Amino acid sequence: MSSSAEDRLLDQIGPALSRLRRRTPAAGRDLSRNLVLNVVADAPGELTVGGLATEMGVAQPVASRTVAACIADGLLRRAASQADGRRTVLELTDRGEAERVRFAAEQREAFEDITAGWSPEERTQFARLLVRYTTDAGAWSRRRVAGEGTR
Repeated sequence: MSSSAEDRLLDQIGPALSRLRRRTPAAGRDLSRNLVLNVVADAPGELTVGGLATEMGVAQPVASRTVAACIADGLLRRAASQADGRRTVLELTDRGEAERVRFAAEQREAFEDITAGWSPEERTQFARLLVRYTTDAGAWSRRRVAGEGTR
C-alpha cells in the first residue's frame, strides 16, 4: 500500500470509530449503562464516581447522574471503601453483572451478523486487534490523565 493510500486509510479511523459507536445495537440509555457497568467491572481496584468520570472522559455531574440511574435500576450499589472508610466506591450488583452479560451477548450476535461474510480468521484477527486497541487506548488515557495531574 502506498504511503498516501495508507494515510487516507488511517484518516478514516476516527470517523469509523464514531460510526461504530452510533451503530451499536442498543438504545442510548443502554449504551451509557453498559459503559458504566463495564468500567466498574474492569476497574483494577476500587472505583469512585470521580474515577468513573475520569475513565469515561466525562464531567463528574454526568457520571453522577448515570450512576444514580444505575443504582435506581439495581445495577450498581455504593459501598464503603475497604482502603478508606470515608470514601464511597461503586460495586456491581448481581443484576448489574447479568445486564453486562446480556448486553455482551447482544453485541456478539450483532458482530457475528455483521461479519457473516468474513472468514473465521478475519473475525478472530479483528476481534484480537480491537481488544488490543481498547486495552492500549485505556492505558493511553490513564497516562494522559496522570500527565495532566503533574502540570
